[in-house]
Amino acid sequence: MCDRERGWSEVPLVKTWQLTAGAAVAGLALSVAAVTAAGPWDSGQRKAERDKAASWGRTGGADHDGGAAAGPLPQAAPSAPGVLGAVGPGVPRGQAAAAAPADALAARLRPLLADPALGTLRTASVVDTATGQVLYESGARDAMTPASTVKIATAAAVLAALGPEHRIRTTVVPGATPGQVVLVGGGDPSLTAKKKSPAGSGGSLVALAADAAQALKAAGTDTVTLAYDDSLYSGPVRHPIGVNPNIAPVTALAADEGRPDDSTSGPVDRADDPAGAAARAFRTLLAERGVKVTGEPVRAKAAAGAQPLAVTRSTPVAGLVERMLTNSDNDIAEALARQTALASGQPASFEGAEKAVTARLAGLGVDTAGSRFADGSGLSRADKVSAGLLTGLLAKAAGPDHPELRPVLTGLPVAGFTGTLRARNAGTSPAAGLVRAKTGTLTGVNSLSGTVVDATGRLLAFAFLTANSPGPEGAEKGLDKLAAAVAGAP
Repeated sequence: MCDRERGWSEVPLVKTWQLTAGAAVAGLALSVAAVTAAGPWDSGQRKAERDKAASWGRTGGADHDGGAAAGPLPQAAPSAPGVLGAVGPGVPRGQAAAAAPADALAARLRPLLADPALGTLRTASVVDTATGQVLYESGARDAMTPASTVKIATAAAVLAALGPEHRIRTTVVPGATPGQVVLVGGGDPSLTAKKKSPAGSGGSLVALAADAAQALKAAGTDTVTLAYDDSLYSGPVRHPIGVNPNIAPVTALAADEGRPDDSTSGPVDRADDPAGAAARAFRTLLAERGVKVTGEPVRAKAAAGAQPLAVTRSTPVAGLVERMLTNSDNDIAEALARQTALASGQPASFEGAEKAVTARLAGLGVDTAGSRFADGSGLSRADKVSAGLLTGLLAKAAGPDHPELRPVLTGLPVAGFTGTLRARNAGTSPAAGLVRAKTGTLTGVNSLSGTVVDATGRLLAFAFLTANSPGPEGAEKGLDKLAAAVAGAP
């Protein structure tokens, strides 16, 4: 897929999301016995892990604390309808499975939900994804501050808007004056200035510089001036929380998320001007490839319709979604929210993204009443969603009608193994390897939403949102007990 300094090639050989679409739900719906025997199932096609996207650190945005000899390509994964049908043979869709009565689950959850460590406000929703049956709910339609669990909504919206195979372009075009070239940002959050990014594959300034230098030399040019265009986004570049190590200024041009070191996730001080920093890195890369750049890079708008001299493309949206969810990556989240806005004809701003995400979720048939998506990351306390909305989205992602949403499931961290859940529900917990969930933490706000395979082999979607907790440690333990109870429901 790559050669020498290249990032993503023009055409991917295999559509990763199509290969994983059925496999994701099939693996999630394995019985406890099968998982115990074979180990925790985790899609072999999972891009976030294949790219080694920093899944071993407990970090996260709003969570503050083979060739021809190898043989033919694999057959397409089984379709979602067939997989879901196999989970409960003989049980028509829309009917309850008698193996695990809802009242038995409620008896397990009620005392755990009453834990004072969860705070004074607690809401819950548990849904059977195959039948749509609500197995348990408490305040499931009450709007709450979700923290990072809002990234589930961001993921669903961008996948609905662009599809899992879409890739974001960063280009170099001729400038308005002779001898000028313009680096044009398209909002790629995977763009890197490193030859091999520790975050995994994506857009590459190194590859872009190599291609641009080749094109310039072929035209007889070895000296240029450099401009950069980050005008695709509008509105404030700073998140309303202000300067914060959990998020960089939100710009259409940034390399390595504005990080000054080799970190790929978690809090770290960022560049004040990520676009300018990316342009300066690109200038150095051009010089290393025999193209002299005179003067400092300047901000300028590229001419409309200018034909690119060189192009690099991001990781497909499916991979960006998985990386965002696994590591609770705020920078990717805000970029994906703006890509949703652009695809929906809205300004690529916080306000435009809010309108676009709301509309896309409503278009999926999810009740958005009382919801607000003030940002894509969950850092804003103005965000409001219900537990029912989150389980509704997860059920959509598991169902047969929206295979494009499957990366919402495959990107969720695995309890005891990956991402922000690596140290939670680990070891001998009944939820280890069975729960895949997005965490959310702000001061006084704790949430957990995802999927779990219960004792009868059903894939359940759950969401627990709490507020006014006395501290994150006790609240996280309480949430983990609730997830484990869903996993162990008789």
